[in-house]
Amino acid sequence: MRIKTITLLLFVNFLSICSFSQSIVNSVHNLSVSGIGNTKSANESEICIFCHTPHNSNPKTPMWNRETGGSNYILYNSSTIQAVPGQPDGSSVLCLSCHDGTIALGNVLSRKNEIDFSEKSTPFKYGKNNLTTDLSDDHMISFMYNSTLSYKDGELKDPLSLSHPVTLEKGKVQCTTCHDPHKNTYENFLVKPNRYSELCLSCHDKNYWFKSGHRNSTAKWNGSGKNPWFHTNYETVAENACENCHNTHSAAGHERLMKYEAEENNCLDCHNGNVASKNIQQQLNKPYSHNVYSYFKVHDAAEDALVSSMHAECEDCHNPHASRQYSADAPFVKGPNEGVKGVDISGSRIDKVQYEYEICFRCHADSPTKPSSTTVRQIEQNNVRLEFALTNPSFHPVAGPGVNPNVPSLISPYSTSSIIYCTDCHSSDGANSPAGPHGSVYPHILKYNYSTVDNTKESYQAYELCYQCHDRNTIINEQPNEFQAKVHRKHIVEENTPCSACHDSHGISNMQGNSVNNSNLINFDRSIVSPVNGILKFEDTGLFSGTCYLSCHGKTHNPKSYR
Repeated sequence: MRIKTITLLLFVNFLSICSFSQSIVNSVHNLSVSGIGNTKSANESEICIFCHTPHNSNPKTPMWNRETGGSNYILYNSSTIQAVPGQPDGSSVLCLSCHDGTIALGNVLSRKNEIDFSEKSTPFKYGKNNLTTDLSDDHMISFMYNSTLSYKDGELKDPLSLSHPVTLEKGKVQCTTCHDPHKNTYENFLVKPNRYSELCLSCHDKNYWFKSGHRNSTAKWNGSGKNPWFHTNYETVAENACENCHNTHSAAGHERLMKYEAEENNCLDCHNGNVASKNIQQQLNKPYSHNVYSYFKVHDAAEDALVSSMHAECEDCHNPHASRQYSADAPFVKGPNEGVKGVDISGSRIDKVQYEYEICFRCHADSPTKPSSTTVRQIEQNNVRLEFALTNPSFHPVAGPGVNPNVPSLISPYSTSSIIYCTDCHSSDGANSPAGPHGSVYPHILKYNYSTVDNTKESYQAYELCYQCHDRNTIINEQPNEFQAKVHRKHIVEENTPCSACHDSHGISNMQGNSVNNSNLINFDRSIVSPVNGILKFEDTGLFSGTCYLSCHGKTHNPKSYR
């Protein structure tokens, strides 16, 4: 009798807590007829009965009034998790007895007949509150979160630093780690607010995050198109923080809980000119682009720095947890590309690039699926890492200053000691376009026009790319000696021969070329230049002089010297 009395007193006290100090009465978890939400009973007046009963309860605590699911849940999984997921247990099983949709809301143990629900309650069975038995699109639950996991993951806080109200249940993350079912002080019964991702950051400690743009940007949605954010009361990128890209429940992109299944849509939700100042989506729709739309679920966050299967996704070049705005001098990586994997000039994989070109080398160097050149060269080489090697006979100064000490056509501030970025040439075209090789109207995603077609009439527009660094007038009229100027004017202006007929814009590998035959980026375009008597070569004979053996435009040089 004493035990029953104590149980009754405890339950009365529990009802009091539910009704007042924890305010369940005024939350959508009040499923009684007096509830404030659409999901509620047609006639039941008791409030706590839908979860708790003092008699005939489930052995699960606290005095549980429902069966618990016996389902075999599909668990969250990804290539980057270090935790060991398990079937839901503890308080999570109790939550799922309503939220997995397998047991009717009115099916409680203390009533012989099922409690009726109003017709408006039907959407609960099919809406966002029904997580189903497929939990692969929801934040993991029922896994051990300990110091070992924190160390192994590298981006989780040590659980010893967790403080109330974020708590573990017997060392495990459960639904109640983030949600208090009795209090809806914050949205979705969260235990603490998640503006600026305050709740997420209780456990997650992402590398680079505290300096990143997605944490600190004050950019707002301009009202055009679709609102990119779930929280209509969060006005800036910084306020949405993690939730700019991630959904903790029912995420379309299951791995890493992305808002959208197609990777690029998570970026273009804001980078379409409606939040971010630059419209990247517009650039990607140009004729030549890193076409992110062509690939679906090929990229993996855990993939090797050296790309083994061809694809281009935003996150191949940008780390969304690190990306921020700051400038740098070539060849050092700039803020938008900080924290990205790459391949260095020696061919070694690196987890964090130091130089911008190391990002390009991921796909355009040793990758087995790297794209090939469209120009038929005398010396064929598609590995740009080898083309830019500092031991080469000649190369454009991407990985370091060039080897030619005499380049009189350079426009200030460029000099023979200058280093340039890949993106000085390969980038979005047009004034005020965003930096980087997103998209262009010119082939090879070039920032300016660079004609490689034979019989092109010389003009500033035809070779605008070259003329950004090399003075046009110097090249065709004012070289150090008159004869050299005549040579370029003769070929480029009078013969309509493109620069690319003789010059390979990247460089010539030292494993294939040499400083006698391939100085000054000489590597002939075989579709324009042919051998003469089986010989096709250029010989460097000294400063501003050389000899050619070739046939071009009906003229035979066997040899032809320029001195």
